[in-house]
Amino acid sequence: MKNKIVIFILAALALIALPLVAQQFGQGWVRILAIALLYVLLALGLNIVVGYAGLLDLGFVAFYAVGAYMYALLASPHLAENFAWFAQMFPDGLHTPIWVVVPAAALLAAIAGVLLGTPVLKLRGDYLAIVTLGFGEIIRVFMNNLEHPVNITNGPRGLDRIDAMNIFGFSFGKAVEIFGFRIPSVTLYYYLFLALVVLSVVICYRLETSRIGRAWMAIREDEIAAKAMGINTRNMKLLAFGMGATFGGVSGAMFASFQGFVSPESFSLMESVMIVAMIVLGGLGHIPGVILGAVMLAALPEVLRYVAGPLQEMTGGRLDASILRQLLIALAMIGIMLARPRGLWPSPEHGKAAPTPTPAR
Repeated sequence: MKNKIVIFILAALALIALPLVAQQFGQGWVRILAIALLYVLLALGLNIVVGYAGLLDLGFVAFYAVGAYMYALLASPHLAENFAWFAQMFPDGLHTPIWVVVPAAALLAAIAGVLLGTPVLKLRGDYLAIVTLGFGEIIRVFMNNLEHPVNITNGPRGLDRIDAMNIFGFSFGKAVEIFGFRIPSVTLYYYLFLALVVLSVVICYRLETSRIGRAWMAIREDEIAAKAMGINTRNMKLLAFGMGATFGGVSGAMFASFQGFVSPESFSLMESVMIVAMIVLGGLGHIPGVILGAVMLAALPEVLRYVAGPLQEMTGGRLDASILRQLLIALAMIGIMLARPRGLWPSPEHGKAAPTPTPAR
C-alpha cells in the first residue's frame, strides 16, 4: 500500500512538472501534451460504450462535435451577429459562464447518445458499427450545411472568436506569472485537462466496480445470459450510450475553448476511427491501457511530424510528408498489434494465460 502511494505521488509530481519542462523547448510540445489529454478524455468515454458494454460505436465523434458547437454558440458573438432579436437581448454577445455551458454540452451530448441508442438496441457487431458510423457522418454533414436558410453553424467556415475558459474571473486564455516564472495559456489548459482526466478516471473506476459496470460487462460477455439473469439490457445499453456521450460532450467543449475555433473538418470519420483504435491498442475495458493507447496515438502523429520532414528531404522531396507520417503510424500500430494482440496493457482477467492442466497420475 505504501509503495502504491509513493508511486502515485511521484506520478503526480511528474505530470505537474512535465509541461513546465516541455515549454522550455517550445509551446508546441506543451500543446501536444494538452491534445493528448483531451484524447484520453474521449477514449475514457468511448471505453464505457465499447470496453465495458461491448457496443461497437464508430460515431462517437458526433458527441464530440455536439459539445464543441454547443460551447462555440454559447461563448462567441456568432448568434448576436446573425440574429437581430438576439443582439437586442444580448448586445455584447452571449458569453455564457463555464458553470452553464459545460453542463449544457454534457447534457445535450447525453441526450444525443440516448437518441442514438434507442433505435439500435437490437443491433450488435458490424450492424451496430455501420449505423453509428452513419450517425457520426450525419452530424458532421448537418453542421456543414446548417448555414442556409438560417445561419446557425456558419457552415464549412466554422465558428471563431470563441471565449477561453474562465473560472471565477481566472481566464485560461491569458498567460500568468508566478514568482517571476511565466506560465503560458497552453500550459494552463494542460492543467485543466489533467484535472478533468483525473476526475474521469475516478468516475470510470467507480463505474467499473459498481453494479452498473458489472451489468455492462455481463452484457458484453453474453447478452442473452445477462437478460436471463434479470438485467434490464435495454436500460443498461441506453445508460452506456448516454454516459459515454457525456464524456464526448465535455471533451468537445474543452476543445472549442482551447482552439478558439471549430469547423466540421475537425469531426471527420477518421477521428472516430482513431478513438476506437486508442482503446483497442491500449486494452479494451482496462483504464490504464486506454490511457496509454490514447496518449500514444494522440502524441505519435505530432511527434512524427519532426521525423517525416527529414525523411522527405532524404528522398529529395519525392514523398509527401503527411502520407509518410501516416505510413509510419500504420507500421507502428501493425507492429504493436502483432506483438500484443490483446493490447499494450490488457485487463488482468483477459490477459492471463489459460491454466495448464496437471498430468494425471
